[in-house]
Amino acid sequence: MKVAIFGSVAKNGFIPTAERLLRCLGEYGCGILLYHEVRDTLEARDADMPADYAVIGENEDFSADLVFSIGGDGTFLKTAMRIKDKGIPIMGIKLGNLGFLVDMQTSDIENAVHDIMRNGFSVEKRSLLQLKTDGLEYAAGEPYALNEVAVLKRDSSSMLKIDATLNGEFFCCYRADGLLVSTPTGSTAYALSVGGPILMPQNHSLVISPVASHSLNLRPVVIPDNWCVDLKVSSRSGNFMVSLDGRSQVLDNKTGLHIQKAPFCTYIAKRRGHTYFQTLREKFLWGADVRL
Repeated sequence: MKVAIFGSVAKNGFIPTAERLLRCLGEYGCGILLYHEVRDTLEARDADMPADYAVIGENEDFSADLVFSIGGDGTFLKTAMRIKDKGIPIMGIKLGNLGFLVDMQTSDIENAVHDIMRNGFSVEKRSLLQLKTDGLEYAAGEPYALNEVAVLKRDSSSMLKIDATLNGEFFCCYRADGLLVSTPTGSTAYALSVGGPILMPQNHSLVISPVASHSLNLRPVVIPDNWCVDLKVSSRSGNFMVSLDGRSQVLDNKTGLHIQKAPFCTYIAKRRGHTYFQTLREKFLWGADVRL
């Protein structure tokens, strides 16, 4: 098996976690690919390195059977953008807090790798969003989002006025601090905090959720994921912020936004027996009786 390793090299615990993973993979004779930031960090810290490995340069094409992403959900999202349309499954190793997208605990690396090598892994197909703009091009990284496209006001400026057109038909005008267009994966991220519903990963839908709406009769709405969402935004400041999974850029009011399902998917690797429902129960304490 050929395995690529990406990660958040600045996070506490990255070095020992990477060393443990590399030792385990070496025991099974896996071919190792290290993202250049990972290689540079390990070498700079005199970490234990495999005898034989290849390096993935910035924007360099590569192939692998599995990618490990060492970090949290933010690291996983960055890894997904580096993988983009290659179709390689990604498995997250948790460093940090909640880690809803990551499947492996650092304390369980040896058992997990053994399980993967013996039993393989399952793969969940996740849809992404693609952003196209009128006028100023989106320059803050790839124009794709695994979680959400967020349109937000800047700093303490007044609310936004957002005209939303769905699948070619005018839907409504939002007056709010912002608006989210989320995938099923993103339904447990930013959208959840503003009252959006949780969608199963297999659901072919998108969620549109206002942020701090100034109208009580505007609530999150679920639409088919083959619809296009067109947004026209205006603010007193003359500009607004658009963020794709946290990668943000300021655009002016003349910039129209066109949001649609991306032409490729991200594939999340999970250990056999680790299901989405199990993740909900463990990460969100879903259904737990918390009464004293």
